Amino acid sequence: MLELSINWNPSPDLFKIGPLVIHYYSLMFIIAFVLGLKLMKKIYIADKVDIEKLDALFMYVVIATLVGARLGHVFFYDWAYFQHHLAEIILPIRQQPGESLFFGLIKDYTFTGFRGLASHGAAVSIVLALYFYSKKVVKKPFLFVLDRVGIMVALAGFFIRIGNLMNSEIIGKPTNSDYGFIFQRLGEDFPRHPTQLYEAFSYLAIFFLLWYLYWKTNLKQQQGYLFGLFFALLWSVRFLIEFLKEPQVEERTTWLLNTGQWLSIPLILIGIYFVRTAAKK
Repeated sequence: MLELSINWNPSPDLFKIGPLVIHYYSLMFIIAFVLGLKLMKKIYIADKVDIEKLDALFMYVVIATLVGARLGHVFFYDWAYFQHHLAEIILPIRQQPGESLFFGLIKDYTFTGFRGLASHGAAVSIVLALYFYSKKVVKKPFLFVLDRVGIMVALAGFFIRIGNLMNSEIIGKPTNSDYGFIFQRLGEDFPRHPTQLYEAFSYLAIFFLLWYLYWKTNLKQQQGYLFGLFFALLWSVRFLIEFLKEPQVEERTTWLLNTGQWLSIPLILIGIYFVRTAAKK
């Protein structure tokens, strides 16, 4: 008989060095940024852009991603907790009675890494950072930069969702069948939708589509088209898959749509606007 469920119970830790823990999630972030940088180098060469500008792009995107994603999680999803633990917004620790850090120097705290990150917050901060990058560094039109970086962000989304799967987080709803992932680390014995994989491979497909359109068509000449298509597709995928996810904020379970869906709607509309505007031009 075909086995349709997978018992999922990996450790989220790649390795430990004393109190320092390196998570698979962190590794996925590193792979996303390094691979994205290499692919952007190909694009910059094709567009005859000085590749020395890539170092600044890397820093702008990394900082914007971490800051925006963190603040997005804090304010969109978990302000009820963080308003009483302000230091934990910027420090990779969490209050845990009985635990200690740095050989007992800091008591009742444990090292967690920045696990609370929200892609909607990252989307806003990256766009803002790229505006300043386009004006201050590369001296190219804002939409020129957005069209190209959007391709890499779609690829990064794939790796980040794989990291979420390794952490057994952002889980799907029960399938009520033999199909799905059994998240044993959460103490469960029933299958759930592997929504992390649904999103991961959807984002990977969007990356390949945008990569193809950049290299094989003239759509990159219509400034804003690739960025608009990226926004419209990625946030539409997010909106639809949210129907299969467990709500991330319990008190919002009675909402018509969950937090991620409400935040996705304006981004979808922005994407459609840029596609239509670029097509008219």
